[in-house]
Amino acid sequence: MSARHRSSTVATFGILSLLFMLLITACGGTSTTNTSSNSSSQGKQAISIGLGYVPDIQFAPFYVAKSKGYYSQAGLDVTFHHGIVPDLIGSMVAGKNTFVFAGGDELLTARNSNKQIKALDVATIFQKYPVSLIVPADSSIKSLSDLKGHTIGVPGAYGSTYTALLAFLYKAHLSTSDVKIQSIGFTQVPALLAHRVDAVMGYSNNEPLQLEQHGLKVRTFPISDYQAIVSNGIIAPEGTYQQQPAMVRSFVQATLKGLRDVIANPDEALQVSQSYIPGMNTTQARAVLKATIPIYQGDGKLGNNDDATWQSMEQFMVAEKLIAPVDNLTSVYTNKTVA
Repeated sequence: MSARHRSSTVATFGILSLLFMLLITACGGTSTTNTSSNSSSQGKQAISIGLGYVPDIQFAPFYVAKSKGYYSQAGLDVTFHHGIVPDLIGSMVAGKNTFVFAGGDELLTARNSNKQIKALDVATIFQKYPVSLIVPADSSIKSLSDLKGHTIGVPGAYGSTYTALLAFLYKAHLSTSDVKIQSIGFTQVPALLAHRVDAVMGYSNNEPLQLEQHGLKVRTFPISDYQAIVSNGIIAPEGTYQQQPAMVRSFVQATLKGLRDVIANPDEALQVSQSYIPGMNTTQARAVLKATIPIYQGDGKLGNNDDATWQSMEQFMVAEKLIAPVDNLTSVYTNKTVA
């Protein structure tokens, strides 16, 4: 989902979680050439997007858009790239992909760490940041203030799960010293099942489903209910957006058309996605997709970049010293490709 979240082809639900978390830190496509200005043999413009980690049902809008010919109708020959790279957005700016799928927090972090990186969010596909604090249903943790003194399991001090934990503490006026943060790798499910920790940070459309399947009833605290953070969207280099605005808009519009189809007909999306996801477990994929659709939808403005969400996220990240204040925040995103 940035960072902070991604991986390579596997079929197990648990490994998907692992790689998904590496996304919302350091992942991306594996192309080695800049395809933004190439032409395919069919006369269509060849472009690519680094989707990160493993092929997964959460990328169904892209799969549907390609399978149903929406990209082709827009004059685009689209290639999907999966795999982990140390610097997802930086690799795109260097020409490895035309676009990448990454979070707004990841974009601000990349721009903050390397002033040479010029990129912007041209459509936010996940309208909600898909991370939750997860506790057993009978836990004494009933509000954020109750976190004080408790042990919270995270994969590590990185990625979207850690960013969300910092956001929870920020909203609760707590510091990392007020809780016991335990790095547990990507073992949130067994760690909570064995009560090795009091709570875990995980993905709203993943770990809670697994825990329920293992017979543990849980309560979740979605970070989007407490702190606004811009989640995963289509990120483009500023140069590509400025020089090829029609192409960028065409790609976004075709993807949003695929997204609308996924929401309207999830069963069709599952069927289409099977050819893109080796060894897809249909039952698990259906559950993940059902949990992901509300994340796509948000308040109903598909693809929209919300000013208030960007401002709130920047304020939080500056307060936590994750980034320096951003000059001209509105230059980091646009809705001209969505409207």
